[in-house]
Amino acid sequence: MSEQKTTNLCESFNYIAKPDAKVLILGSMPGVKSLTEQQYYAHPRNAFWPIMAELFVFSKDLPYHERLSLLTRQKVALWDVLASCERKNSLDSDIVESSIEANDFNLFLAHHPEIKAIFFNGGKAWQSFKRYVQPQNLTLLAPIHLEQLPSTSPAHASIKMADKMKVWHQAIKPFLLT
Repeated sequence: MSEQKTTNLCESFNYIAKPDAKVLILGSMPGVKSLTEQQYYAHPRNAFWPIMAELFVFSKDLPYHERLSLLTRQKVALWDVLASCERKNSLDSDIVESSIEANDFNLFLAHHPEIKAIFFNGGKAWQSFKRYVQPQNLTLLAPIHLEQLPSTSPAHASIKMADKMKVWHQAIKPFLLT
């Protein structure tokens, strides 16, 4: 008898953004812990909130809604490339490619015309964006800086936290200072 992988339909959260956002940070699809908690980057070993807390000088232990409020006041938006997909667990490598549906970036960018940079939290977010979003939006995306950053996922621990933090800070800060 062959073993069958069971997959689950995963659906992304709504974006978190104010109309004056300058920077958009995109993940691929929230992991199981994030989906369960209904919070971006909810896994306790994910480096996202420690990196943001260091960058914007706040406690990573603040309540979730306060962390989101601090990010949006800094003109940072959060979202995911994928609107939905099938996946067995939290790993990006388990996403069933044929099930991918991308979020509507035309609509997002129309409502957030100040976006100057989009940063991708890891390789899967970057690859999915290039495959499912960018080809349909070349003109719209032309003036926007696009950059892949090291994944904050605990599954990608080959890069030290201090190194991830340095790369993230150096990439994002210039777009928030202008």
